[in-house]
Amino acid sequence: MFFSLSENQNVNIHYYQIVYFYTMKKALIIGATSGIGKALAELLLQEKFNIGITGRREKLLDTLKEKNPDRVFVKRMDVQDLSKIEVSLNELVDQMGGLDLIIISAGIGEENKDLNFEIENDVIKTNVQGFTCVADWAMRYFKVQGHGHLVNISSIAGIRGNGIAPSYYATKAYQINYLEGLRINAKDFESSITVTDVRPGFVDTAMAKGEALFWVAPVEKAAQQILTAIKEKKEVVCVSRRWRVIGTLLKIIPFSILKRI
Repeated sequence: MFFSLSENQNVNIHYYQIVYFYTMKKALIIGATSGIGKALAELLLQEKFNIGITGRREKLLDTLKEKNPDRVFVKRMDVQDLSKIEVSLNELVDQMGGLDLIIISAGIGEENKDLNFEIENDVIKTNVQGFTCVADWAMRYFKVQGHGHLVNISSIAGIRGNGIAPSYYATKAYQINYLEGLRINAKDFESSITVTDVRPGFVDTAMAKGEALFWVAPVEKAAQQILTAIKEKKEVVCVSRRWRVIGTLLKIIPFSILKRI
């Protein structure tokens, strides 16, 4: 059977994206003990996925597995321990019987106006080194397999620098640019390998720190919008959607104004 996209092209493309999503039934979430990662794990279970979940707090992972013992696979993993990441991921995917979708939701950030290097280095180890190791492993796996979907939770914060939490903002900028590089790296696979950059604003999780926070999205709302972006195979999405306005402003605002904020 042949399908034509010449009429109602956008509707048809959306339809095929949704159909493709429902053929992807094995997902791996890095950092699923709480926050967005946990919320996405629960949504994917509702979508009848088998999921692998990782994190440092194994008891929290086991709580999710107890509710779905046949469809949840658990591996305790610290993304700062680079020597064990690939072994752990290979073991977990073997248990799952394959992989279609991986979501990297492991990230940390601290206010550090005094520039304590131990704090900065801790953020770098997770948000740069750990992230890169997982993302590279995933892309190699998908290239051998011939298809797959990599999703990373970066941040609106990655668009510009910040003096209160410099390493967090800088490491998120690294992720944004690295994901773009991976998208280019996988160009020979056309649409069979998708790389999605999710850029949340403030979400009601432990990561939302500081005073006078605004437009704080409930974690369930953020997770649902991320799930929609995954289904539609978006390359870049802001969460919640209103943060696209802030993202645009951050790109054009002069540094002379930015440093006063």
